[in-house]
Amino acid sequence: MTTTAPPREAPAPPPPARPSAGRRVAGRLLGWWRRLTAMRTAIVLLFLLALAAVPGSLLPQRSLSQTNVRQYFADHPDLAPVLDRLYLFDVFSSPWFAAVYLLLFISLIGCVVPRAVEHARALRAAPPPAPRNLLRLPDSGEVATPLAPVAALDVVEEELRVRRYRVVRRGDDLSAEKGYLKETGNLLFHLSLIALLLGLAGGKLWGYEGSILVTEGDGFCNSFQQYDTYSAGPLIDTGDLSPTCVTLENFEAEYEPDLTASSFTADIRYGGPNEEGRPTTIGVNDPLRSAGDRLYVTGHGFSPEFSVTLPDGQVFEKISVPFLPSDPQTMASEGALKLPDVGGDTQLALEGFFAPTGLVQGGVLTSIDPRPLDPRVAVVAYQGYLGLDSGIPQSVYSLDASQIERGRLVEAGAANLSVGESMTLEDGTVITFSGFQEFAAMQYSHDPGQVWVLVSAIALLTGLLGLLLLRRERVFARAAPAPDGGGTVLTLASLTRGSGESAPRFAALTDDLRAALAARTSPLPEVSPRDS
Repeated sequence: MTTTAPPREAPAPPPPARPSAGRRVAGRLLGWWRRLTAMRTAIVLLFLLALAAVPGSLLPQRSLSQTNVRQYFADHPDLAPVLDRLYLFDVFSSPWFAAVYLLLFISLIGCVVPRAVEHARALRAAPPPAPRNLLRLPDSGEVATPLAPVAALDVVEEELRVRRYRVVRRGDDLSAEKGYLKETGNLLFHLSLIALLLGLAGGKLWGYEGSILVTEGDGFCNSFQQYDTYSAGPLIDTGDLSPTCVTLENFEAEYEPDLTASSFTADIRYGGPNEEGRPTTIGVNDPLRSAGDRLYVTGHGFSPEFSVTLPDGQVFEKISVPFLPSDPQTMASEGALKLPDVGGDTQLALEGFFAPTGLVQGGVLTSIDPRPLDPRVAVVAYQGYLGLDSGIPQSVYSLDASQIERGRLVEAGAANLSVGESMTLEDGTVITFSGFQEFAAMQYSHDPGQVWVLVSAIALLTGLLGLLLLRRERVFARAAPAPDGGGTVLTLASLTRGSGESAPRFAALTDDLRAALAARTSPLPEVSPRDS
């Protein structure tokens, strides 16, 4: 008896080799990169950027007005510190806004650059061949003509070239295409958006701005040390500031009948250091533009003037400091005048309330009109130690309340004064309200990316118009002999990408082609000898 050995089983295939750690990391990074550079991701990031900018329009920003930020802290003492930790008072310089901005920038570059390369290749490529079954396309039809196939395609080609189509003949087939400017507009829109982001980033990196209150007759030079508040890009150095000095000669504010301000105008002189300067007039919407810099008038106020006569007869005349408006409707203003060098060891300070048109009711001074028709000031005098040399920073527009609470500053007198009136302190010091000057709140800014941003914005709108208004169209034609052997049957079809209905356009094109074919086949009229 013979036995047969069981058949051998085929060896199992070896398991696929596991990719190396480097390949896995590279694949993971490539997947993340493709997700980041997808158009859907760019749209989401653009939406997030717009959403992140909303708090900057709802909450006061330090870069625009530190006074409003301080007022918000005073009005919302519990909420404001929480918002401040979230950078909601510095939205456009916050880390999370910069992260969204940077991701959007990278996503747009990774999305647009490959499309631009592909579009450049498409501009040089011929229109694609005609599909096998043209009648399956959404817009299609047939036209019969007694012309031969080649002559019929010649007529179609001529009509399409008149309409600025690019035409390619492949035997009995014809392919035509136009509307590349639609994709060009699409790419121009996105490239302009990248350029716009670059311009904004360049303005933040190499730009700066400073704000200062300038009283009539005074001036300032473009230096960070002279500004009340300033912000500068990380790539700006003090030596990069343009050497410009400005002097405020006169300031005027005009008001509507309802006492709202209608315009501010400031007569200034500007030029380099140690120069007489050139005169000009600027306003809120009419800034000074010089060598890429801009000087704006952003507001105004009043600087009360005081004269101080010491007991020994020494007189200090026309000492003033800007009072900040606390009520923009009536221009009621508050401020403080610190005199550390008056009175020997005892320092003097004045804390006051200025009313351009004052009215005293129940011993309390209020302002009823923003125009300086009857200027008055309610002033409280303090004597003692101001704490200016303590190393603790103080506001120049208010007194240090802690010095008053500790008894280092003691109230020495208070009064409501009109222009020319005086108050006398216990030690014989006489304080006279001698008048006032107007001041202008000015902002000096330098933004090297503003021209870049303007050009990018214009290009962006141009690309958007091309993207919305132009159409991408393809037309195909195929010539075949008629079934009865007489003439040609033209099969026509079109594909349209863009706004608007395509059927009426295809119908109009078919009618024009039918008329052109009929005109080519009609016999020429005979010319009689008399007509010739």
